[in-house]
Amino acid sequence: MAAPPEVTNKNLTGKYIMSKTLSDDSDDILKLQGVSWFKRRAISMFTLTLGVKHYTDEAGNEHIDVEQTLSGGIKGTNEDRILDWETRSEMDDVFGAVCGQSKKVKTEEVEDEFLKSGWTEDAIEDGLILAVDWSDTAKSGMEWKAEMTWGFEILNGERRHARRLKFTSSNKQDGPIFKRLYYDYSESLSSMW
Repeated sequence: MAAPPEVTNKNLTGKYIMSKTLSDDSDDILKLQGVSWFKRRAISMFTLTLGVKHYTDEAGNEHIDVEQTLSGGIKGTNEDRILDWETRSEMDDVFGAVCGQSKKVKTEEVEDEFLKSGWTEDAIEDGLILAVDWSDTAKSGMEWKAEMTWGFEILNGERRHARRLKFTSSNKQDGPIFKRLYYDYSESLSSMW
């Protein structure tokens, strides 16, 4: 389902379901991140739902908290981001030891053409969400980096929440991998928060 015009990068709060038919397959990236074949197979069989809460705390910091659920109600990894570009570390159930930063940016601040192009006017005006995550190599033994921009695109005539991903890994020498992930807007979650 298309995202309504009132859902923007100023307020992403809502429920989104990943569209497997529209999104690029990300198995190659999961493999380079050290995710086992068994987990990758399980991930490919389930549908991912994101429950997003977007808010500003008392100190003025913008937050995007994402609760991931797989079909059947299986709880996934939470993705809690503070858009202040501070580096935060965590032990992720799927990806292991990771570090990350997040902030809102204007498209001119994004260096890679793939990450900064194709967005709706409102996403450009409101600013894209830039999320950069990388392996904590000392703890994980892996070396990879994922740069993502979040916003809205028009795809097949419908406005959709989208994430664009540029992935690099020391195990892949022939350049980065680029992926597009698209989500169906399901419902407002404002009454749940």
